[in-house]
Amino acid sequence: MSRMKNIRFKEIEINSNVIQSGKPLFETIKGNWEKDFFKNNNPIILELGCGKGEYTVGLAKIFSNKNFIGIDIKGDRIAVGSNQAIQLGLSNVGFLRTKVNDLTNFFNSEEVSEIWITFPDPHSLHSGIRRRMTNERFLKIYKSLLKKDGVLHLKTDNESFFDFSVESLIKFGVNNLMHTKDLYNSDLSVVHFGIKTRFEEKFTAKGYNINYLSCQFVP
Repeated sequence: MSRMKNIRFKEIEINSNVIQSGKPLFETIKGNWEKDFFKNNNPIILELGCGKGEYTVGLAKIFSNKNFIGIDIKGDRIAVGSNQAIQLGLSNVGFLRTKVNDLTNFFNSEEVSEIWITFPDPHSLHSGIRRRMTNERFLKIYKSLLKKDGVLHLKTDNESFFDFSVESLIKFGVNNLMHTKDLYNSDLSVVHFGIKTRFEEKFTAKGYNINYLSCQFVP
């Protein structure tokens, strides 16, 4: 393990805006984010596979009346967003170190207002379909966590994965599905608020279009 990774792992052990195994609240936070973590009743928004938390922190800077939680299993990546949120004095930001598969261990049904999935690993359609974050297994998890009017957002550069996601959502059952394969040149461009992840910066620099969708699940 590199020296920098060691430093970052130590940082998230100390940082109060990170919840992970072995720290207070890890076993008891389910259903208690408003009361025990954010100390308010503002809407909760998740970024799944948040990496360094660019979207989590970026949205939190814009929407001070909402609470944002970045979720990732990579502790060294979370440390970057955690430190930035602390430096900016953002009290509406938290990070949870866990796998997306385990979300129901940390959130009650209808506890979440929005979910963002930003540039997930697309995985192979043939060998990795079970790991795709928009397959039926994951959609059931998202639906259970979101409020009845909750919104799911997806951004990706991978057109094949995007097509798969749109098809999966339609088959699963959604309302108000909006999507585009060229976000920056569409009427939906306002929804990204000028925030770009490091992957997004890299892909757009190479000339890739950004695919985006949002929807609500059928009750």
